[in-house]
Amino acid sequence: MVIAFYISGHGFGHASRSIELIRALLGTQPDVRIIVRTAAPQWLFDVAGVRVEYRTVEPDVGMTQRDAVTMDVAETTRRARAFYGTFAQRADDEAAFLASARVDLVLSDIPPLAHAAAARAGVASIAIGNFTWDWIYDAYATFERDAPGVTRTIRDAYALADRALRLPLHGGFATFTTITDIPFIARRASRAPEDTRRILGIPGDRPFVLASFGGYGLDVPYDEIARRERLTVLAPAAALAPPLAYPDVVAAADVVLTKPGYGIISECIASETPMLYTSRGQFAEYDVMVAEMPRMLRCRFIPPDDLRAGRWRAHVDAVLAQAQPPERAGVDGAAVAADLILGRNPRT
Repeated sequence: MVIAFYISGHGFGHASRSIELIRALLGTQPDVRIIVRTAAPQWLFDVAGVRVEYRTVEPDVGMTQRDAVTMDVAETTRRARAFYGTFAQRADDEAAFLASARVDLVLSDIPPLAHAAAARAGVASIAIGNFTWDWIYDAYATFERDAPGVTRTIRDAYALADRALRLPLHGGFATFTTITDIPFIARRASRAPEDTRRILGIPGDRPFVLASFGGYGLDVPYDEIARRERLTVLAPAAALAPPLAYPDVVAAADVVLTKPGYGIISECIASETPMLYTSRGQFAEYDVMVAEMPRMLRCRFIPPDDLRAGRWRAHVDAVLAQAQPPERAGVDGAAVAADLILGRNPRT
């Protein structure tokens, strides 16, 4: 069986959870051949050690960001207008690739191009995600005016999918005809927290805060804040140092400081690590996450001014004092999705 998996290059979250699904697919059916089509960096897949054929392609536009918490709507609109202005040719090119590679099934997380190409090639396609790009773009009042017809093109492409596997914290999916809700796909720690702390040299006399702002980063003086606020603060560059995997560090932290995104939320839920979250600008996914997170996760908002000024300690103490959330969310979505994709799950 040959699967082509189209993965959005927006941030690291789409690639991270797709890698977990790839692991589950290969664990369930080891002879599956998986071809990844994405603009996400190849090193993510290399570090994860998954057996895939990596091919660079721009499968969607996503959102342009100035940093981890600042969206550039004007540049996103410009890029979307250009990308979807050539969408038909892109879909034809990808359909030719699918035919040449003898692909049996197309997956997406969650570029609409995947489904347009699959339909042209006569191949079944399945979407996996927690939001759709038309829903994201619809939240911007000027988007349709400045990129006319783009959201309609996206919705029409999604309508060609045979099925959508919809993750928690979701929005959109208006034109998918068959939708199955699945649990979180979450990366999980493989080391005990105390082992990770030992490797990192984390002292036990103050709260350990992991500052997690993805590939975009955030320009704040972490070391100075740690000294002043009597915290141990680890920034992403150090947290990714071998031999540790990022979920190991999330599980070892007392608190994760971040902007809310699906990947880090799912990992905090899996490890039961509290989260301090800040605003991430105008992004439709944010409101859904802020509304639903407290059911599943100890979390607290930290205003952007407090974040950048380093006024962290009161927020850290407050979130650590919270009671456990009322709901324990499932985090076995990768296994559930793999069984559904391979036809081994009775869910409908």
